[in-house]
Amino acid sequence: MELAFERRGAGPPLVLLHGIGHHWQAWLPVLDRLAAERDVIAVDFPGFGVSPPLPSGSPYTAESLADAIESFCGMLGLREPHVAGNSLGGYVALELASRGVVRTATALSPAGFWSRGEFLYARTVLRAVRASARATPPERAPAVAENPLGRMAMAGLMVAHPSRLSTEALLAAGQALGNSPGFDDTLDSFAWMMPPAPPKAPITIAWGEHDRLLLRRQAVRAARWSGQRVKLLRDCGHLPMSDDPGLVAGVLLAGSG
Repeated sequence: MELAFERRGAGPPLVLLHGIGHHWQAWLPVLDRLAAERDVIAVDFPGFGVSPPLPSGSPYTAESLADAIESFCGMLGLREPHVAGNSLGGYVALELASRGVVRTATALSPAGFWSRGEFLYARTVLRAVRASARATPPERAPAVAENPLGRMAMAGLMVAHPSRLSTEALLAAGQALGNSPGFDDTLDSFAWMMPPAPPKAPITIAWGEHDRLLLRRQAVRAARWSGQRVKLLRDCGHLPMSDDPGLVAGVLLAGSG
């Protein structure tokens, strides 16, 4: 299937995967930094952003989304690209590494390393944030996004520094979250999500120091699973790209080097 994407730069290909309810524009704070050294392809998952939904009857799971990304890479002629992802996208990046179809994988606060209680907490937060995005009238959204308290309510659980998000980015993210047809089924599938099989390609895992969605202690489980230390993204939240673009771009470039 054809997916929406943005492509910039030149060099080794690096595919960027967003989190649940987000869109490829999540990577805009780091896109040009990466494009200076990589052929960067930021893609919308099926049923998210402006990509079409999965075919009728196809389940929304991390594995089916990984299948779609693997096919997408094949359509673009990308043989064993580097891949990086955040949250759900981080899990999919690790899943592709476990299949041995990517050169490297970098995962920022990947899903799937939670305890049962931590999963239930994350699911509740995600549902509440989506409900809020859908309940805000479009004509009121700009005023809410420009108000410091409204901005904190909209993004405070996802980023450490909501003030560093532009109003345009915040509004676009809220619209993407509210309009994602794949959101509910994908979130439901998380209940059965287990860490991927051992990777067949080099991986890097990094975690936001102030991640309020997938709590930082989950990094310990990710470290045990991977057999290596997890990098700590200091002063960053769950979506670290806007909190510290330079730090995140450096991690992605090093991980895909």
